Amino acid sequence: MLEELKCCKICPHRCKVNRLEGEIGRCKATDTIKVALYSVHDFEEPCISGNKGSGTVFFSNCNLNCVFCQNYEISQNGRGKEITIKELANIFLKQQGKGVENINLVTPTSYVFQIIEAIKLARKNGLILPVVYNTNAYENLDTIKMLDGLVDIYLPDLKYSQNQLGKRYSKVDNYFEIATSAILEMQRQVGKTKLNDDGVMEKGIIVRHLVLPRKYGK
Repeated sequence: MLEELKCCKICPHRCKVNRLEGEIGRCKATDTIKVALYSVHDFEEPCISGNKGSGTVFFSNCNLNCVFCQNYEISQNGRGKEITIKELANIFLKQQGKGVENINLVTPTSYVFQIIEAIKLARKNGLILPVVYNTNAYENLDTIKMLDGLVDIYLPDLKYSQNQLGKRYSKVDNYFEIATSAILEMQRQVGKTKLNDDGVMEKGIIVRHLVLPRKYGK
């Protein structure tokens, strides 16, 4: 699967760079996973964090360039540490060992191929928690289809309903059509929302919509 990185078309930019040879595309990711931090997050949506917190894993780099990004050092400056697929699988298991509600993959798009392998490896070694795919929704349909059966909960941000705003504030084309197409596929995969007895989501989708401050809304 990692051979796909020889001509990377993982996201809608379809840069076609050879990441295996060190070429860099729009998201600035290489063939190696880069993680900024992993932690127990108590302030996700209540049905995601629950009482035990969500086991977040923040990936470095991003395929958007949002002017309002709250994680700019991670998403744009690429702050983080390079790790292997095996190390990522072990992070998932460490998070599970902390008693969290789920494994929450934050801005994972650039590393989907590696993440797929890490999830499979972690599940072989005892991972049983739901996996959350926390995304800006600017996703290729074919990439999302590869996650069918591996992701339990989708958490997409539908940032814009007008493409000109996506161009102005995130420097991307056709945001709305691309994002909604991906979200429909996410919904198809996970179906009806399922909560456990504590009201924590085990399966389903939550679509979040961005609210911009006045200075960005003009």
